[in-house]
Amino acid sequence: MAAVLIATKNKGKAKEFAALFSRFGLEVKTLLDFEGAANVEETGSTFEENAILKAEAASKAYGMMAIADDSGLMVDALGGRPGVYSARYAGEEKNDEANIDKVLSEMEDVPDEKRTASFYCALAVAQPGKETFTVSGTLKGRITRERMGEYGFGYDPIFMLSSGKTLAQLPAKEKNKISHRANALANLADSLHLILGEEGKK
Repeated sequence: MAAVLIATKNKGKAKEFAALFSRFGLEVKTLLDFEGAANVEETGSTFEENAILKAEAASKAYGMMAIADDSGLMVDALGGRPGVYSARYAGEEKNDEANIDKVLSEMEDVPDEKRTASFYCALAVAQPGKETFTVSGTLKGRITRERMGEYGFGYDPIFMLSSGKTLAQLPAKEKNKISHRANALANLADSLHLILGEEGKK
């Protein structure tokens, strides 16, 4: 069975990709399947650049098709921050609660109508001997003034959707249908013919 490597050590992400590729008979592997797999330093200035760095490093290291993602929160009133620094916005230790506190503090005086934001996800697909390409997905919303909800992770408790609920108020199954990563995966599914040839069009 042919395999695709998801350049992550996150089991949750792997499940999402596995569901997408199952109909094509592809086995999904992650960096957890390779002992001693190194983490790639995310030195890019855009989500696409970071995703490409990770995908190409994994593809080169293991000689197979590799897919990597990079994603984060972009707040309009903060000039697009935290952006590529979303995971470590409040410090290199990557603390979700500290990151949320920093965003809420910086937006304390921002009126409700100007608290618009979006989650963004870039996916890069790298293959030996082929040109790397990317797809992306977004999810629009606004930043709340306090945490709401018990589900999710990261900035989910302060990201409110048009429905009036935050992402953290949605069970995983609901969130995974509308999230920025779900939208990116949908766009990737539309591009699978670039990866799998004519088979990807079926």
